[in-house]
This record gives sequence, C-alpha cells and structure tokens, in this order.
Amino acid sequence: MESLIKREISANPLSIQDYASNLPRYSREVLVTDNFRGQSFDSLIIMGDALENLKKFPDELFQCCVTSPPYWGLRDYGIPHQIGAEANLEDYINKLVLVFKEVKRTLSSDGTFWLNIGDAYTSGNRTWRDEDKKNPARAMAYRPPTPKGLKPKDLIGLPWKLAFALQSDGWYLRSDIIWYKPNCQPESVKDRPTRAHEYLFLFSKSEKYNYNYNEVMEPSKSIKSLRNRRSVWAINTEPFREAHYASFPKDLVKPCILAGTKDGDLVLDPFLGSGTVGIVCLPLNRRFVGIELKQEYVDIAFKRLRDEV
Repeated sequence: MESLIKREISANPLSIQDYASNLPRYSREVLVTDNFRGQSFDSLIIMGDALENLKKFPDELFQCCVTSPPYWGLRDYGIPHQIGAEANLEDYINKLVLVFKEVKRTLSSDGTFWLNIGDAYTSGNRTWRDEDKKNPARAMAYRPPTPKGLKPKDLIGLPWKLAFALQSDGWYLRSDIIWYKPNCQPESVKDRPTRAHEYLFLFSKSEKYNYNYNEVMEPSKSIKSLRNRRSVWAINTEPFREAHYASFPKDLVKPCILAGTKDGDLVLDPFLGSGTVGIVCLPLNRRFVGIELKQEYVDIAFKRLRDEV
C-alpha cells in the first residue's frame, strides 16, 4: 500500500468509541493536531500535554504503550510545567505516576507497558552547569538539588524508584531489561565505571496479558536454534542531529511492539519525542498515537515519518 502521511490541524469531532474498532488495519495516514477533540484518525500525533490529552481517550483503547519520558534534570525544553524540570525527585516521580495511571486506564486489560528510563547521579552540591556553547538546548542550566536521603555523588537509583512507585500504583512489574549500549558515550570519570546501560521495564495491566514470545526469540549458539529472548539487549544508540540528542533506537522499540501487539493494533507513546515509536509501528502494520509537548519535536517526528516510512 502506498505510504500516505497527512498533516491536519482540525477535523470533525467524533466519539472515539464509535469508530475505533472500524479503522483500516493497514493505513499509513497520520493526523497531526494541536487541538484533539475526538477527531477520527488512523494514526495520530498530538502536540500538547500528555496527562491532559490522555484524559480525552476512552478506557482500554490501546493494546500497548512504549515510551521514554524526559529524564529528570537533564534537558530544558523551555516550556512551563515540563516533566523533568521539577525541583525535587519526588515531584518528578509523582507526575509520571499520574501520567501512567491514565496510560493504565486507556490500556487494554491484556495490554503491556514498556518503559525506558535512565539513571543519574546527584550533583555533588553543584547547582549550575557549565554553558554548552555547542548546543545550548542540550542540558538544563540548573542542577537539581541532592534528593532527600542521598549524598553528593550518589547514584540515585531513579529507574527503580519509579518502577516501585508504579508497582505500588497497581502495575504488574514483569521484567527489568538491561539495554546495553556498545557505543555508549565516554565519561570523564576516574572513580567509577563508565555508564553503558539503561533500563527497559516491562509492566502489565493484569496478571494475564498478551506477550508474543515467539515473535521476539533470539539465536542460541549452544543449541543452534532460537530461544526465549533474554533480559540483556545489546543495541547501539542512534544519534539524531536534528533532535540534539540520541533518539530512542528503533531496534529497542521493535521487540516491544512485536511482543505486545498484533497486526492492526493501536500503540501509545505519550512522550513521542522525535517519533521513533511511530516510525517502527507503521511498517509493522500497527497504528499509533503519539503525544509530544514541544512543537520542534512534533515537526521532527512528522518529517521523519514522511521521509523514513
């Protein structure tokens, strides 16, 4: 089928429940809007706040969610109330718990939620970063204060703090996957190993859920056949110049989509960024909804969908 990407700002409002089950299974048409009011869509990009826009969707619409939220204290998007710019870690985690509570509501009862999140170190009582003259938008100028109970230079353990908070909020925590990055960035440290991994957590909404293990099996050298996929994934990062940072790798997203969905299913990414989840979904005959707060990244995502799919 010929790929068709459409940018649109308004359309006739309809009830999602009226048409969600009747959408074309293999459409490559994408609606892009900054004023979502229940418009009919095949796939959808919304520019706006994740929490507020998720509230507009009905229960159990999505089969799978794959996302990587803004990391705490890492990047300044210059937008009021942005997630990741909180003064303390507890507020950051609480905001994400609220967003993912809405994800759980809108997720199918047998759906899965895949969450990529990296860790960080406390600032060592330094409050201001040196200016990044090469790319001023890359990092926040202000370093968040050391979280309560931690010491300067401590590893925060942020991924696990968030994972346990989500577990306490009702999610089933099913797996902690290590994303090993063979091409990780070097660090100017001499008192600890260089960080070369992030976490990818697999959550489910229910005790029993859809997991297509046969779609993501991996080669086995010992028995010369395929085996159940292991929990350490070696995947290179994908630098993306236009987005000013290494984007969510397609090879990290693809196994999540294959394991969690079938043809025609609807996938959610509430923090779309540069659009990787959508780019992976369309060739696999999955539809997607992506929400992104920053106009610049909505434009980048749309351009990538047009050029890469």
